Amino acid sequence: MTIKACIKHYAKELKDVTHIPNKEVEILILHLLQQNVIWLHLNSHEEFNQENELAKLVKKRATHFPLEYLIEKASFYGENFIVKQNVLIPRPETELLVENAFNILKEIQNPKLVEVGVGSGIISVMLAKLLPTINIVAVDINEDALALAEQNAINHDVKDRIKFIKSDLLSKVQGEFDMCISNPPYIADDYKLPTNVKFEPSNALFGGSIGDELLKELIIQVDQRKIPYLLCEMGYDQKKPLEEYLKAFSCESVDFYQDYEKFDRGFTIKFKI
Repeated sequence: MTIKACIKHYAKELKDVTHIPNKEVEILILHLLQQNVIWLHLNSHEEFNQENELAKLVKKRATHFPLEYLIEKASFYGENFIVKQNVLIPRPETELLVENAFNILKEIQNPKLVEVGVGSGIISVMLAKLLPTINIVAVDINEDALALAEQNAINHDVKDRIKFIKSDLLSKVQGEFDMCISNPPYIADDYKLPTNVKFEPSNALFGGSIGDELLKELIIQVDQRKIPYLLCEMGYDQKKPLEEYLKAFSCESVDFYQDYEKFDRGFTIKFKI
């Protein structure tokens, strides 16, 4: 079959999995051929000689297995990052968290940042690329995540400004910081996940019986460490309980923001130091 015919044929198997089945088959073909979209459009009438490999990938994708894990790649903030199983897949809304942090840190000379739950490293790597004088400590309890984040830092040439540490929240972190940033697990333990998300690591998703337990513990630790800023993602239904919880802390300001779908998605806290 030609490349064009393969796309049409195998897209039928993905019509119940994704709203862009043709596009996803294209992505899988490009992954196998290590080519780009322009090449594909110029050569779509050529014979495709890796149909067996494509069929296996499509079959696995048809089980709702994430596309990013199949191609071991995800785009974030216009950059490509390696992604692997047992590490959370980057989400577009996390770009908002990076933007909020950048707007604060760019006003601080030689800023020092600690990221809790580094995952694939997208937040720390992007902030290191955007802020040449920043120094970052990035922590996670997942050794696979730390190894992957370090590899992404090397690929983006920012490894010299990010130190990776295995730590439960801030327990193993030393030093003073201008900001703590985190996209922590915030889903309630009994929440029924969409089928595709079930393939991602549970310890990066579930935050406790209510869901906000880790967020609240991080707020306590950042306050105790006298770190001026805390920026986090959160669940869409956690704004009101967190507003109430934060009344017990001495905050100069608390600002919540919404994601691209207009759901409450995160906050910026400035503590009174």
